[in-house]
Amino acid sequence: MFSLNGTTFTDNSLCGISRCLTTQSRKRVSVPMVVVSSNGRAADGNVSVLMENTLKESVAVIEKDDFKSTVSGGVGDVYGEDTASEDQTITPWTFSVASGYSLLRDPHYNKGLAFSEKERDSHYLSGLLPPVVVDQELQVKKVMNVLRQYDVPLQRYMAMMDLQERNERLFYKLLMENVEELLPIVYTPTVGEACQKYGSIFKRPQGLFISLKEKGKILEVLKNWPEKKIQVIVVTDGERILGLGDLGCQGMGIPVGKLSLYTALGGIRPSACLPVTIDVGTNNEKLLEDEFYIGLRQRRARGQEYAELLDEFMSSVKQTYGEKVLIQFEDFANHNAFDLLEKYGTSHLVFNDDIQGTASVVLAGLMAALNLVGGNLAQHTFLFLGAGEAGTGIAELIALEMSKQTGAPLEETRKKIWMVDSKGLIVRSRMESLQHFKMPWAHDHEPVKELVNAVKLIKPTILIGSSGTGKTFTKEVVRTIATFNKFVMQKPVIFALSNPTSQSECTAEEAYTWSDGRAIFASGSPFAPVEYEGKVFMSGQANNAYIFPGLGLGLIISGAIRVHDDMLLAASEALAAEVSKENFEKGLIYPPFANIRKISAHIAAKVAAKAYELGLATRLPQPENLVSYAESCMYSPSYRSYR
Repeated sequence: MFSLNGTTFTDNSLCGISRCLTTQSRKRVSVPMVVVSSNGRAADGNVSVLMENTLKESVAVIEKDDFKSTVSGGVGDVYGEDTASEDQTITPWTFSVASGYSLLRDPHYNKGLAFSEKERDSHYLSGLLPPVVVDQELQVKKVMNVLRQYDVPLQRYMAMMDLQERNERLFYKLLMENVEELLPIVYTPTVGEACQKYGSIFKRPQGLFISLKEKGKILEVLKNWPEKKIQVIVVTDGERILGLGDLGCQGMGIPVGKLSLYTALGGIRPSACLPVTIDVGTNNEKLLEDEFYIGLRQRRARGQEYAELLDEFMSSVKQTYGEKVLIQFEDFANHNAFDLLEKYGTSHLVFNDDIQGTASVVLAGLMAALNLVGGNLAQHTFLFLGAGEAGTGIAELIALEMSKQTGAPLEETRKKIWMVDSKGLIVRSRMESLQHFKMPWAHDHEPVKELVNAVKLIKPTILIGSSGTGKTFTKEVVRTIATFNKFVMQKPVIFALSNPTSQSECTAEEAYTWSDGRAIFASGSPFAPVEYEGKVFMSGQANNAYIFPGLGLGLIISGAIRVHDDMLLAASEALAAEVSKENFEKGLIYPPFANIRKISAHIAAKVAAKAYELGLATRLPQPENLVSYAESCMYSPSYRSYR
């Protein structure tokens, strides 16, 4: 760890995301220093570095001009956590020593009652805490006991956010050890309700709000964020939050939730994550009239004004954080999502979770489901309800995988996939009125208006819903598709992907009951196990959280500079390979979330390997064992001792 003894400091512990990034990171630098404690007394000669932000009350400043990081990805702090971009000059290099009450108020380093008696004496905490000393495991047990007393999911969400703002490491420890129970709280479906009420529950900033008022000065706004070494940014403009529509500025709950999972599931250190909301107004009249709404009170900016703001944001991010910062687009409306991905995909490390992440996790589920239904992808017929960014993204990745497996041209494999949008089956006679991203899915067929009629005519064996509209997979639809499966197992595959739960195309109980217990079912939001005719059915959750944390980790550890479709295929194949025989026996086509850190490491290794294969990796040489490498790079929320 770093220790300050009046003349030197040594970085000899790299643990978080970058412990493994290089073995050439240890460096000794002699510098003058001043240490002042929070009560004005001179601090002990050997004081731990506890903060990376300058505090007015207690400051120890180390300045060294033109210091160059030798760590691949940055320099470590007291926890040995990595920084975002390698080769960044740090001038000045500043660390601060927090003690006393300030330490207890800092969520990055506060341990609450877990501070030892020695630490309490050394850092002026005596009397500020009750005398008992507890370990982190007991703290986890206590918080879980409190959370389980709340009946309303939003109350649990708010309690979790309070914990994150009070004790960051305990928050992630809690989430990692109870991921199956808490994932629906910090992520979908509860995060949707949190966004709807974000104006009322907002307490303190958890990310950057960049509005039209900041146009022309976004570069300066980015500098206001206290963490300077960012590796992952999740950004939204709030126009299409889950299946809830335009929530404007209150969509911030989505980037915050996603980045919590980047850390808990993918091992990216919290200080390397930056949530961003681009506020260009909202067309939600209810929000515009809400006195508690926290965003711009104007209708959405469009056209050139919108494009210029996004362009300034993207260029400012690259200038501030470097070439290898991952920018994840989240919950943009269709008309912007595809354009942004196409525009910046060749110049930035960008990823759209709604288009690419959803596609990758659904493809993985389909590949696993083939073990239960028989055949290969090219032998099945697919019908989608919903032809937006999620639906067309999934379809394209399925077509790419079929092309890869069979060697057939992409134009041919697309013909196995049909789509129904709000106007009916997408066919060639509608070509002139179709949006560009729907055009590849317009096939020769007579117009069909209703989904159930499309099912009867197309005779799909796999039905996928990404419409954002609940209760659209009716009893007639499910019973009809259940009669078409031509394979030995006679099991229709039904994916009801829309979030939150209220927008799901059908429930797990409906799918199993209406198919006489034969359906292979997965959904976007979780459903409880279903008992039908004496048998218990466990439905899968096609949750993007299976993919994006591992994908992000793989991009970071390889130093990738672009995201390629082959990386998404590699992630899908890695996830499908994690489904065990025992999972299949229960009807599951996704592995349990309890093993998600291990799964993320395997996905990261496959993604990184593909980055090296494609020549898109910059961290050289390539490690021999990428799985072990990925695991050793992952952030740990366990407490460290402060000397």
